[in-house]
Amino acid sequence: MNHEVLRYTAFSVDPQGGNPAGIVLDARGMGEAEMQRIAAEVGYSETAFLLPREDGAFDVRYYSPRAEVSFCGHATIAAMVAHAQRHGPGTRLLHTRAGAVRVGVDDAGVATLTSVSPDVKVLDPADLAAVLAALDWEADELDDALPPALAYAGAWHPILFVRERTRLARLDYDFDALARLMAERGWTTVDLVWRENADTFHARNPFPPGGVVEDPATGAAAAALGAYLAWRGALPPQRRFLVPQGEDLGRPRRLGVVVPSDPSEGVRVSGTATRIQG
Repeated sequence: MNHEVLRYTAFSVDPQGGNPAGIVLDARGMGEAEMQRIAAEVGYSETAFLLPREDGAFDVRYYSPRAEVSFCGHATIAAMVAHAQRHGPGTRLLHTRAGAVRVGVDDAGVATLTSVSPDVKVLDPADLAAVLAALDWEADELDDALPPALAYAGAWHPILFVRERTRLARLDYDFDALARLMAERGWTTVDLVWRENADTFHARNPFPPGGVVEDPATGAAAAALGAYLAWRGALPPQRRFLVPQGEDLGRPRRLGVVVPSDPSEGVRVSGTATRIQG
């Protein structure tokens, strides 16, 4: 079977913006080694491989250029927008390594994923110290009102809030040291966040386990951030917020996040996607 590889960018209507993802809409017959090879050739932070099931749902595998990951939000958004453009809007169930994720695409081409049931834990002080050392950050640069934690909505992410936007803008870290630590702990990205106001949270996401310095827009981390804010009682009253991301990379985009009154039902992340030619 000839497996077509598509290239889309998520969370943007501009092919030059957003977060690029590779997509294979029908990966039946492909083995893990072939999926990994294609992801490395595509070179984006993740490539999604959809395997249609007889019940209309999909099994989905996600690969970075270096390894398989349990779940990827931006590649999910991109893949389901691409699928809807060929087969029409609607809601589909995705069976990922992290669990079942429901994704709806509306008539305007906006996709909304509902994450698996999230979880939040306190970040071990030794792990925090190791993250700060790899980032070359000081503990007093962190926001005391929003202490570090580990959050999960399909993948685990340490979440660190900073006091000042300028600290977020300066990201020059020890790639190998952070990659080793994250591989040992099973973390996917580190979510570095600055709270602009009650419903706007700027983020950057180092992603050395995937062989990428930074993931430009991270749906899984945005969902995990929603879980963290609910856990801390720091959500705005409407329980929805925006995550501007990619500004420091020259690829600005905004992720919309909604946290239901019962977060165990899953956090919702919305965005569109645009095909990249070539």
